[in-house]
Amino acid sequence: MDLQLSGKTALVTGSTAGIGLAIASLLARESANVIVNGRTSKRVDQAVAAIRHKCPGAKVSGVDADVSSAEGCARLIGAAPEVDILVNNAGIFRPTPFEQISDREWDELFQTNVMSGVRLSRFYLPKMRAKNWGRIVFISSESAVQIPVEMIHYGLTKTAQLALSRGLAETTAATGVTVNAVLPGPTASEGVGAFVADMARRRGVSPEQIETEFFNSVRPSSLLKRFATVEEVAHLVAYVCSPLASATNGASLRVDGGVVRSIL
Repeated sequence: MDLQLSGKTALVTGSTAGIGLAIASLLARESANVIVNGRTSKRVDQAVAAIRHKCPGAKVSGVDADVSSAEGCARLIGAAPEVDILVNNAGIFRPTPFEQISDREWDELFQTNVMSGVRLSRFYLPKMRAKNWGRIVFISSESAVQIPVEMIHYGLTKTAQLALSRGLAETTAATGVTVNAVLPGPTASEGVGAFVADMARRRGVSPEQIETEFFNSVRPSSLLKRFATVEEVAHLVAYVCSPLASATNGASLRVDGGVVRSIL
């Protein structure tokens, strides 16, 4: 399927690895002009090189900027003032018992997971409305609707993204601009892979055993019964970014492996 993204410029935050890199790679393969973003120039350069290796002829560039701060967002905006597609993917998670979550940790997750999208959308959305075309996608999580007891602060930020994306969508009525949220379930991203590998190492078991135990005890409602690949998530995101998804606006779209037990 041709997603009709040729000539579109897409900015994907937090795209040096994991879901973000998979999204950037797929958009590049679909002929979009892709801007990769990460915190360090080394990681950004590596991601750009990886996409070019995977997609010869890809139109891809990179900007190192830490979007968890207002200064970092301003740096990114200065380097990429015009985009057609904004994928707010940058995010962090940290399992911490509720009683042990400090104010500083609450603020760190909120600034990274929520305020980065607020600041960037505040700049790009009016430009999209002015030209009557644009796509904003927030990468939320199934944790937005099934708050994980082991990281309540993460779940809260993901719920906030749903409210933000729906509210912004309301401002795009009768335009060619859409704002949506995509909710991945447990996904084999770089961060999750490292977490699983570390736990397996500490317990002296295989990563596969940790994965099996996770879906038996932590996410038993999963129908997939495995971690999704980052590419499986990227496929849905790329479609939502395309002109073909013009009738999808203000939606929360799940690619969660059936974890969420709901028909809505």
